[in-house]
Order: sequence, then C-alpha cells, then structure tokens
Amino acid sequence: MDFELNENQTMIASMIKDFGEKEITPFRNKWDDDQTFPVDVMKKLGELGLMGVIVPQEYGGSGFGYDEYITAIMELTKLDPGVGLSMAAHNSLCTGHILQFGNEEQKKKWLPKLATAEWIGSWGLTEPNTGSDAGNMKTTAKKDGNEWVINGTKNWITHGKSSDITVVIVRTGEVGDSHGMTAFVVERGTPGFNGGKKEDKLGMRSSETAEMIFEDCRIPEENVLGEVGQGFIQSMKVLDGGRISIAALSLGIAEGAFEAALKYSQEREQFNQPIFNFQGISFKLSDMATKLEAAKLLTFRAAELKNNGKSVTKESAMAKYYASECAVEFSNEAVQIFGGYGYTKDYPVEKYYRDSKLCTIGEGTSEIQKLVISRSILK
Repeated sequence: MDFELNENQTMIASMIKDFGEKEITPFRNKWDDDQTFPVDVMKKLGELGLMGVIVPQEYGGSGFGYDEYITAIMELTKLDPGVGLSMAAHNSLCTGHILQFGNEEQKKKWLPKLATAEWIGSWGLTEPNTGSDAGNMKTTAKKDGNEWVINGTKNWITHGKSSDITVVIVRTGEVGDSHGMTAFVVERGTPGFNGGKKEDKLGMRSSETAEMIFEDCRIPEENVLGEVGQGFIQSMKVLDGGRISIAALSLGIAEGAFEAALKYSQEREQFNQPIFNFQGISFKLSDMATKLEAAKLLTFRAAELKNNGKSVTKESAMAKYYASECAVEFSNEAVQIFGGYGYTKDYPVEKYYRDSKLCTIGEGTSEIQKLVISRSILK
C-alpha cells in the first residue's frame, strides 16, 4: 500500500487550507461561543465539491474515493472539528445511505441536491432511550394505503433542525427484530416533520445536534429506501463507512493537536532553552508521532478495502476505535504541553480537547467498537 498523497489529495488539502484561512479560522471561536451552525460555509463547501466527495459525477458529485474523502475531513477538522463533523455526517450518512441503497430514480432525485449542498442532509437512527440498542427503537411507521405514517422522536441528530432532507430508520415490524426496521427519506416541509430541542454541547459546537420529531408524518411509498424491513441491515453497512469518517475526523484532531504542540514546544522557552529539549516533553511528542502513524495506517487500510468494495466491518471499527482514543489522548497531552496557555481559548488545543471526546462516542462508542472487533475476530 502506498500512503503518499496523490495529486487529488494534495489539491484538496491546498484548497481547504486556502478556503479555511478566509472562511473558517477567523470565525471558529465565535461559532463555538454562540453554538452557531454555519450553513453558509457548508453551502460554499458544496461549491468546492466537498459535500459530495464520493458521489459519482453523474449525480453531481466529485467522484473521488475514500482516500480523497479522508484527506478532506482531516484538513477541515484541523481548522474546526465541528465543520469537519458536519461535512462528514452529510457525506457518509444521509448522502451515503441514498447512494448505497437508493434506486436509480431516488439517486437522480436527491443526490444532485445533496452533492452540491443545495440541500443539507441528516440521518436518524438514535432515539432518547436507544443509543447502541437501536433494535428497541420506539419510532414507528404504519402502512396506510400507498403511504406510511411515521410517529416518534429521534435525537442526537447532526443537522436535526437545519437539514433539508433526512434518512430516518424506523420500526415497521416487531421490537428487537433486525428485519423489522425500514429506512425512509423525508424532505423538510413534509407535514408532521419538525426539528426539536437543540443540544447544548461540550464540544463540536459549530455542528448542530438536535431532535427530529415525527407526528403523523405521511410519507409516500416511493420514499422507502431499499426493501421494507431492511433498514437496520442497511444502517449497519452505512455505519461501517461512517466509522471511517469518524476515524478521519479523529485523525484531523490528533494531527492538529500534535502539530500545535510540536510548534509550541520549539517556541516556548524555560530555563533558557526550548521545552522540546526536555525529555518529559520530547517523549510525549515521540509517542504522539508514533501513534499518529499507526492510526493513519489503520484508517487508510479501511479506506482501501472500502474503495475495492470489500467488507470493512472489522477494519473500520479498529480504525475508529484507535484513532478516536488517540484524538482524546493527543489533545489532552497538547493542553499539558501548553500549560496554562493550553487552558485558554487563545490557542486551538483547548478546543481540540473539548471536541475530541465526541469521537469516542458518536457512531458507536469505543466499547461498541470493541464488541464489533471481538465478534469479527471470533468468526
């Protein structure tokens, strides 16, 4: 495997850096303080082709693979993890679900709007009482003629209030039946579909997280994705790819924290020398550099399998688990290296520190990843 950046990855990294200096970095603290979801920036990312990275060109996307996708997430995340999270969720969950399981008519109808960010997407699986235990979801859809009537609430949904379209997985069969759930596409403006409470979060505050509420929401038969009863099975496959996204998000935080700490350690002097000269600091950075390379190898290995259409269940879980734990560890160590300054908002490591924790929770906790890995290695 060759993990050197290809021409497309180099172009994407340069483009995002230039874009971020004008459109993200000057405003990220304000967005964080006010918990503002910068929809206008997401639209501009769409103009750059970053909201449909893996969508084929025939549907209005960029037509790239997962290597380019990972690079885009990493570079955006270094600038603002919240923006990176929103871009990743839009691409891998809502857009990715339709791309993977929609029929040709559905793809032509919705993907061009998503790939260009004309529409912002969301994806709803989690409920107030069913996080990891999705099989016991309470939101239901009942067939009524040529329509389905959805009732229930989804929470912890990225873009739950601001999205123009959502893919929602609801129960159409018995509780606990893995073949008793179905995926539906619901457009904003559909009667009975509304946003609910917006969460006030520790980190990732520039990425909106909110409830989605369905009250006698009528959906036409043609909005069913794939077959009735296949929603949960589809979701697990979507999450396999989504975990590569979270691994990439984690890499962006980890690399951003590492680079900031390395730079500071060479500039900050104590006892008439840079603090990097002290073994206590240099060994921290050595550990970070080594683990960063390991996390990259795991993530790009999963990406290679995904690009080749192979199963990535175990590999994406490993990448997500390891990279997310690295993100938390690195941001913690970066704050420590910065000392008192690391505890202030004058430097980016404080934000990396708060943002990183989500990576060990979203799209399956670290404990769930271990469960997935353990089951895979026993097969």
